[in-house]
Amino acid sequence: MSVTVGSDLIVIAGVARVEDAEPLANALIGSPDRTVDLSACSALHGAVLQVLLDFAPQVVGSVGNPSLEPWLTPLFASKFQAKPET
Repeated sequence: MSVTVGSDLIVIAGVARVEDAEPLANALIGSPDRTVDLSACSALHGAVLQVLLDFAPQVVGSVGNPSLEPWLTPLFASKFQAKPET
């Protein structure tokens, strides 16, 4: 599974498959204020993208796949913020 749920942050890493859509939706239902980090994501199944668009969580980090970034960044523009420095 490519979705890791923490108390305040959901990290989507690697290839997000259709199986990841339900746990992602459940995590956002349970705590809609969670932030989603896409910086390690290399591919998103359409179902995962739909969950992100429906719940519109705060998104940090640019998509880890340069070919996806031009498509996804505008979709999340209103909720996007640069990844905080650690």
